[in-house]
Amino acid sequence: MSSPTGPVSGLPVRMPRPRQPGRHRRPEPLAAPVGAPPLVLAVPGTPDLATRRLAEEILSIARSELPGLDARVGYVDAEADSEGFPPLDAVLAYAASQHAARASEAREEESAEDIWAQAPDAVVVPLLAGPDSAALRRIRQSVMNSGSASELTDTLGPHPLLAEALHVRLSEAGLARADRARLFTVATAADGIVLATVGGDEAVQAAGITGMLLSARLAVPVLAAALDEDGAIARAAEQLQGSGSRNLALAPCLIGPEVDETLTAMAAKEAGCAAAEPLGAYPAVGKLVLAKYASVLGIATQPSPQGASAH
Repeated sequence: MSSPTGPVSGLPVRMPRPRQPGRHRRPEPLAAPVGAPPLVLAVPGTPDLATRRLAEEILSIARSELPGLDARVGYVDAEADSEGFPPLDAVLAYAASQHAARASEAREEESAEDIWAQAPDAVVVPLLAGPDSAALRRIRQSVMNSGSASELTDTLGPHPLLAEALHVRLSEAGLARADRARLFTVATAADGIVLATVGGDEAVQAAGITGMLLSARLAVPVLAAALDEDGAIARAAEQLQGSGSRNLALAPCLIGPEVDETLTAMAAKEAGCAAAEPLGAYPAVGKLVLAKYASVLGIATQPSPQGASAH
């Protein structure tokens, strides 16, 4: 408790710690440049409240990494009159109108040259863990329909941070040890992982790269297979069993909204194994979304710690 003039007599007074000089000084927090185009998260799948909460949480992570970030959500498969779920093309059209209005205002005021005048109207980041060709086709069509000069980034994976997220989801389901360093034993830990994705051969190849990183983390074989290809998950499970794996697990290399969750449950049942949850709003997903945006605009962000292990 303190008196009106300070701490009660006899208690130590905590003085502010002086700033460290030189290279050991903590870096100043970053902030989004004023006037930078918005980040528009392109969310595939049927819009619903769960999807909206997921998208908002991912953008909240991105904003925490870059305060002041103008981040919005556009739903790829929303109808034009969907209340509370703005279609991607409408979000991009509005961003384009805002960009044009700012440019016009700057010309009228004869202000200094706007460094963002030649930037895209928006930077569109697909909420996809890998190259789902069908979803990307719909996203590109929305960009065209909007009439905006927006730039579409690559998908989030393959990437080491996705392997970390997959590790965490498996450990949460009791299907993998949680910490490589301490080597916790888990009675139900899988000795073979089927990495499920959607989007055809290209998506399977991309997931296979993330799968190799996951295999290195867990020291178990990992095979990628497509959920949207009949029998592909079961064939991958048989291949793992043929090579000696006895306790399999299904790990969805998916954010969540891009596929019906019943499809994952059915595939796990067909393969006769337990399944982890999709990646969802794991912090690495938000960081990867921001990284895609920042790379387009040349904005420096705080680097993530290398080699971080799952918690």
